[in-house]
Amino acid sequence: MILFLHNRYRTPGGEERVVDDLLWLVREHLGEDAELLARDSARVGRAGAAAGLLRGGLQPEDVGSAVRLTGARIVHAHNLLPGLGWRALAAARAAGARVVLHLHNYRLVCAVGTCVDPSGADCTRCHGRDTLPGVRLNCRRSAPEAVSYGAALALWQRRMVEHADVLVVPSAAARDRLVALGAPGARDAHVVGHPVRDIAATPPAGPRAGALVASRLAREKGIEVAIDACRIAGLALTICGDGPCAEELRAHAAASGGDVTFAGRVDLETLARLRAGARVALVPSLAHETFGLAALEALAAGLPVAASDVGALAELSGDAELAAPGDAEGLAQAALRAASADDAGARAIAAARRRVAPEVVAPALRAVYADAL
Repeated sequence: MILFLHNRYRTPGGEERVVDDLLWLVREHLGEDAELLARDSARVGRAGAAAGLLRGGLQPEDVGSAVRLTGARIVHAHNLLPGLGWRALAAARAAGARVVLHLHNYRLVCAVGTCVDPSGADCTRCHGRDTLPGVRLNCRRSAPEAVSYGAALALWQRRMVEHADVLVVPSAAARDRLVALGAPGARDAHVVGHPVRDIAATPPAGPRAGALVASRLAREKGIEVAIDACRIAGLALTICGDGPCAEELRAHAAASGGDVTFAGRVDLETLARLRAGARVALVPSLAHETFGLAALEALAAGLPVAASDVGALAELSGDAELAAPGDAEGLAQAALRAASADDAGARAIAAARRRVAPEVVAPALRAVYADAL
């Protein structure tokens, strides 16, 4: 029995989907029973979140009770802040379970988890237990939150790692960045990619046109670079997603003179249809991504990818066309190369099968559990 722990984010995103997919992987490909014990940041409120951060977690006895009730031999922990914290891991171990701590982002050191400062630039100012730069920069965009996160990370970072038997990261690039940030235990972390459940058997049939971006509309995602690149390349661009920079990006698109459509947040069925009709997916991130799920999901749909040569996206070399982050001209050329390559769709699917097929990810996760035990 594997018990998953996850504190859902105020604004749900890709990590929630990854947790669901890993639960499915454990049940369907490892043959283990698996259950999820979740907390929700949207329900705890700001005062409760601050209390959870500074105490190192709230109601850890719930975790111990769940371990005893389910007979879980492993607790697989994902996001723990603000409501679970290191005390949840301590309670799991006290109840007899081994603990796997899955670091999907850089939140052991960085209060926002992305290593991006308020201007949208890559940032490694915080290091180890020195989280004062994040407080000074107000990276949480709320002074009380910035102080709470900065203090909590400095207080409990090492204790959280000490209560984990095994650490897991989604890419070698993520592990290298955590090591550079001075995160405890990062050097020995296992690398386990995120699974993609559905990988196309063949590329989509029918006419395909234009480029597609599926992303949160935040400064570090580099969406304006994709807008400029598509204008240069003469490609129509559809942007799926929402976020704090939506209006700014609409204004940029209007001023650029390019053919840009903002589709907003779309469901998975609509996104699949849009991928089937596009020639190329763009992942123009400016940040040091830990995995690049949007790129791998596009490849799995038979859609070739042009992406920034940064973080985990750089690991797609050979399977995606890469350009320097922020380089619109370079991304335009990469997009045209990706879209015009012979058998691009079939090659995209083959790349996804090598990297993120459930039968590829499952043995890596099984090895992590074996190590924990």
